[in-house]
Amino acid sequence: MSSSDFQLKLYTEKCNKLLGESEIRFAGIVDKDGQLIAGGFKEGLSPHEGDETRLQSFLEFVSKASIRKEYDESLGPINYLAARRDKAVLVSFPFPITQILLLISAEPSTNIENLAKKVVEIFTDVS
Repeated sequence: MSSSDFQLKLYTEKCNKLLGESEIRFAGIVDKDGQLIAGGFKEGLSPHEGDETRLQSFLEFVSKASIRKEYDESLGPINYLAARRDKAVLVSFPFPITQILLLISAEPSTNIENLAKKVVEIFTDVS
C-alpha cells in the first residue's frame, strides 16, 4: 500500500467516524484543487436542496481564506472557519502541510466549539 493510499484510507476512516455523530450531515476531505478525496454525505441522508452547490461555494471561500497568511504571524494560523446558517453549520479545518481541508456540514443547533474539539480528537494524528 503506497503512502497516498494509506493516507486516503486514514481520511476515509476519520470522516466515517465523524459521520457517526448525530449532528453531522457531511464530512469530507478536499484537496487543494477543490476535489472531494474522502468522505461525503451521511448514508441515507437526503441533502437539502442545493447542499452540494452551497458546499462547493463555501469550499471556494474557505480555500481562499485558508491560504491567506497575512495574520498568521500576529494572530497565529487559522484553526478552523465556521459559518452558521439557518439550515446548517458549515465548518472547515485546514491542514496546511498537506494542503487539504476537512469540510463539515452539521445541523444548525450544533455547538461549533464542541464540534471543533471532536474533530481535533479524531484528527490529532493527521498533519
